[in-house]
Amino acid sequence: MDEKFAGVSEAIISGEVDTGIKEVEKLLSGDVEAQTLLHECIEPTLDMMGEQFSKMEVFLPELINAAEVVDGIRETMAPYLNVGDERAYLGTVVIATVYGDIHSIGKNMVSLMLQLEGFKVHDLGVDVNAQSVVNQVVSLKADLVCLSALMLTTKLFMSDTVEILRKHPALSNIKIMVGGGAIDEEWAAEIGADGYASDAARAAKVARKLTEGIRREQK
Repeated sequence: MDEKFAGVSEAIISGEVDTGIKEVEKLLSGDVEAQTLLHECIEPTLDMMGEQFSKMEVFLPELINAAEVVDGIRETMAPYLNVGDERAYLGTVVIATVYGDIHSIGKNMVSLMLQLEGFKVHDLGVDVNAQSVVNQVVSLKADLVCLSALMLTTKLFMSDTVEILRKHPALSNIKIMVGGGAIDEEWAAEIGADGYASDAARAAKVARKLTEGIRREQK
């Protein structure tokens, strides 16, 4: 990473919102473009933190603080991206634990990592039926749906949700990622999901890969 980005990167890692915003303002008022800052500083920093989290070298409080810094930075960068705040995000995500399942910890971790990665996340909570998921995806014009199931008995509700999403005429381009203790990669492929992740750090990377064309289409 270029040395000129060190101040922003360090502010994200240390959770210093004001410092991060000041460093970004300084760079943007100079000769650094917002997209360059996003791709060459913010994304690599979050990738590094995701790797550290998966290795238990950083923990939840550090990630929460980093997310606050990144939110502040995005608001600061929005005017420089010319098309409003939405351009500062990689895409819009709807996330939920499927009907019949009330487990939230894994889903919450994925939600946080996706926010850190650069997505606008709408968390529907737990025990969410298929039609509620579909309604929100359509209403929000989401790019990605993330579904979690920790109980074997709720795997079929996940399958039902994916099937209804696939059949909806307005959602032909939607990407679907699944995960949770009851799910494996084979099941994800069987029910027609686009991606699977076994933990929150991997979920962020899979989400970025699934939606990598979004920003190119927005330009």
